Amino acid sequence: MAQTGLLIFLLISILLLDQATGQASTFKARKHSKRRVKEKNGDLKTQIDKLWQEVNSLKEMQALQTVCLRGTKIHKKCYLASEGAKHFHEANEDCIAKGGTLAIPRDNDETNSLQDYGKKSLPGVANFWLGITDMVNEGKFVDVNGMALNYFNWDRSQPNGGKRENCVLFSQSSQGKWGDEVCRTVKRYICEFLIP
Repeated sequence: MAQTGLLIFLLISILLLDQATGQASTFKARKHSKRRVKEKNGDLKTQIDKLWQEVNSLKEMQALQTVCLRGTKIHKKCYLASEGAKHFHEANEDCIAKGGTLAIPRDNDETNSLQDYGKKSLPGVANFWLGITDMVNEGKFVDVNGMALNYFNWDRSQPNGGKRENCVLFSQSSQGKWGDEVCRTVKRYICEFLIP
C-alpha cells in the first residue's frame, strides 16, 4: 500500500511537473509570438510611414507643377504673381502658405527674368515686394529665410529709409532696381517656388 501511494504520488508529481513545463513553454511561445507580431507591426508602420512620405512628396510635386503652369518657370524656379495687393508680412505669409517665398532674385539673369514676368503678369504695376528685409539688423538686408545675400540691385540713393523702411520692393519702372519701403505699404507681389 505504501508503494502504491508512493507510485501515485510520483505519477501525480510527474504529471504536475509536465503540465507546469508545458505551460512555461506555451508562455515562452506566446512571448516570442508577441515579439514577432510587434516586429511585424513595426515593419508595417515603417512601410506605411514611407508610403505617406512618398504620397506627400507627390502632392508637393503636383502642387508645384500646378504653380508652374499658372505662373512661369525660370532658372529652376517657378514664379507666380499675386492676384491682389498686401502689405509685406501678409504677402510673405501668402507665399509660404502656397509652399514658396516672396521672390528673391539672386543674380542679373533672375532679375531680368523676374522683370519680364512682372511686366507680363502685373501690367501697369510700378513695383512689387521682394523677399528681402533688414528688420532684424538695420542696414543688413537678408532674405526672408534669414540668409545673407550675395547679390544686390539697389536703385540710386537706395536704401534710404533708415529704421522706417525695412522691406524691399522691385521697381519695374526702374528696370528691376530695388528700393526700401515701409513694410505696411500695400503692394502686389510675386511668389517664388524652388524646383527640386
